[in-house]
Amino acid sequence: MLDERELAISPIVQSSVQHNAQTISNIRNLTASLFGVAAGTLGLESYPGFIFYLIGSFVVSTLIFALRAEGKPSEYFHQPLGDLWGGDVVSGLSSFVLTWTLFYGLVRA
Repeated sequence: MLDERELAISPIVQSSVQHNAQTISNIRNLTASLFGVAAGTLGLESYPGFIFYLIGSFVVSTLIFALRAEGKPSEYFHQPLGDLWGGDVVSGLSSFVLTWTLFYGLVRA
């Protein structure tokens, strides 16, 4: 447990930073799958599908910035630019492609 002196010297609590990063990761993975369902149902192919994912990820980052971080991401994240705006965009891509191809195949079959 951290004592008061350690918190005064280093006000960043590692367990809180880890919890915030895990929460963002969960939100991104869930929305990546939902974007894959939407892209497959809409019948998007190739670049329009990936652009749909990137725009959706930007919208999710904006919503997290406005609603969850209350416009002050430096209070909740150690590296706000990396964690909030670009953090799990690449790792969510595999979930997106998986559900995108699944629902595309179900709709077009």
